[in-house]
Amino acid sequence: MKTVTDFFGTMVFNDQVMKERLPEDVYNSIQNTIQNGKHLDLSLANEIANAMKDWAIEKGATHYTHWFQPMTGITAEKHDSFISPLDNSTAIMEFSGKELVKGESDASSFPSGGLRATFEARGYTAWDPSSYAFIKDGALCIPTAFCSYGGEALDKKTPLLRSMEVLNKAAIKILKLFGHDDIKTVKPTVGPEQEYFLVDKETYNKRPDLVYTGRTLFGSMPPKGQELDDHYFGTIKPQVKSFMKDLDHELWSLGVFAKTEHNEAAPAQHELAPIFTTTNLATDHNQLTMELMQKVARKHGLVCLLHEKPFDGVNGSGKHNNWSLSTNTGMNLLEPGETPSENAQFLLFLCAVIKAVDDYQDVLRISVASAGNDHRLGANEAPPAVISIFLGEELTEILDAIEKGVKLGSKEKEKMRVGVHILPKFPKDTSDRNRTSPFAFTGNKFEFRMLGSNASIADTNTAINTAVTEVLNEFYDVLSIAEDFNGALDELIKKTIKEHKRIFFNGNGYDDAWIKEAEKRGLSNLKSTPDALVHLLDEKNIELYTKNKVFSEKELYSRCEILLESYSKIINIESRTMIDMAKKLIIPAISKYTKDLARSVNEKRELDFDIGYEFEVGKKLSVLCTEAYKLTLELEEKRKDVSKIKDAAEKAKAYESVVLAKMNELRKTCDEAERLTAREYWPMPDYGELLFGIRE
Repeated sequence: MKTVTDFFGTMVFNDQVMKERLPEDVYNSIQNTIQNGKHLDLSLANEIANAMKDWAIEKGATHYTHWFQPMTGITAEKHDSFISPLDNSTAIMEFSGKELVKGESDASSFPSGGLRATFEARGYTAWDPSSYAFIKDGALCIPTAFCSYGGEALDKKTPLLRSMEVLNKAAIKILKLFGHDDIKTVKPTVGPEQEYFLVDKETYNKRPDLVYTGRTLFGSMPPKGQELDDHYFGTIKPQVKSFMKDLDHELWSLGVFAKTEHNEAAPAQHELAPIFTTTNLATDHNQLTMELMQKVARKHGLVCLLHEKPFDGVNGSGKHNNWSLSTNTGMNLLEPGETPSENAQFLLFLCAVIKAVDDYQDVLRISVASAGNDHRLGANEAPPAVISIFLGEELTEILDAIEKGVKLGSKEKEKMRVGVHILPKFPKDTSDRNRTSPFAFTGNKFEFRMLGSNASIADTNTAINTAVTEVLNEFYDVLSIAEDFNGALDELIKKTIKEHKRIFFNGNGYDDAWIKEAEKRGLSNLKSTPDALVHLLDEKNIELYTKNKVFSEKELYSRCEILLESYSKIINIESRTMIDMAKKLIIPAISKYTKDLARSVNEKRELDFDIGYEFEVGKKLSVLCTEAYKLTLELEEKRKDVSKIKDAAEKAKAYESVVLAKMNELRKTCDEAERLTAREYWPMPDYGELLFGIRE
């Protein structure tokens, strides 16, 4: 019987495979690129490509593809076979260094935000050697960046790689001031926890809203939701467990470090968490994870929903981005150590993150902005749109003492006592977990909890990396010219704490009092995606990205345009789906039931029977049916008017404030009608079937 270690990474052209198949000098060169970010000598590309091709063919691959991540938020691939004609009747299998290093993709149908005209179709994919090639569905997938003919980034990977490079340089400069001349690279590491829903495939196919939009546009809650907390960490149902087992096998063979899986809080909701890895690789792995979740689910008669809020009334799905900094020597720069108050290096990097989050609250909010995530933020298990940092009691006390110049007494780590003598005593963590905090310190990393389930983690990590880079460079400018390094360091840490402590909040982020307090502190509260996105083009944010060469100004304008257009298109699709469902399914169903109730009223009157139920319910449904039809016509008119707006920001805001508002009215009316309509008349599966449809 094969164990996990026997097949883990077998479909990946990883370090072990390269060591076996490449000449020593070629292997050393590509390892220097992967580990230290050094430029790869492209003269070696042919040898690498040939080894990749031979290995892939042995694994059953017939094609290769440059696998990239355009601004659509999903991955893209164009497959070419290894076949090359030898003469008119025979062929050989070839793959050149040129084909490995660069590909050409038609970029005309991908979002560009005005970076090029529609007729300017040429786009390039460029091999990313820092992320391993892999085999998926019989094709050798080569992770690549995607750019326009003019060199502008058209993807999410290129800015991420740029941000990692500048962060590396900034962190090394700081570490050299502390005497770490042995450190050659600093890389951000990430472990993205992925939440998702599983629903029965046949039930899903009967819901046009789920099929077209990924969320239920109509639907009233069943008698039971998540109130009893009996699903969270509960026994996993056999059908779901079988799905998870197959998913693990697929992910492990692709080298994805899938580690933890469990039921989440809402019925039908689950979570998968991987082990930390380098941010670039973690981003690729998370894209693969989302793709394979959907593919494997269908094999088990299920559908995986990655929308941030597929069901109103229960938890939405997020993605918790656990971020830290690691050196090539194995040091975690956010590890407090035994005495964090005396660990000046830790405190400096901690302060860099604190200042970065405070200075660029809007940038972090923008990095998670989407139409789907707007429904989730501020609800159960999701933080509010206000950015704050949770540090926990111990770290807060330490920073408070540093600011005030008070020396903390040595305090032995408190032991956790659980009241059962047979159980061992163990040290308490330095901080509790705060489920409502957007940005929480959790021992040796920061957990950014605002990402939506469907998001690429590239956007958020590009933002965090760049903001921290900017602050580290500011710190270096102060410390590198100081005559008294230790004195300047103490003063810088104290100054940073004093100026940015407004961002600290250890309490309940759902409390209305906190939102008011946050406003007093001057913290931003960008509640909707249209409100947030326009701030991407604020002068300070343009300067942040352009100064650090992560985005050009032209690229920022294009991204803002793309994201605003995407928001408008999503609400437009949702509103059209609602109109279609209301007209063709819901209103006719209400009308039919009302008609049958009226017929029953007449029949019972003739028999002198009581007509209370039929009369009262029929009357209410008749009013709701008329109201639903009226609201549908109004929604149709509003949608048409808003769709004609030319300015992208104005249009997105109108879709939110006008169209989405009218959609919510229509939903409220139809959901009320659903609660009154007999089950056999309702034209689609209800929430009970969707949330509890997977049986034991």
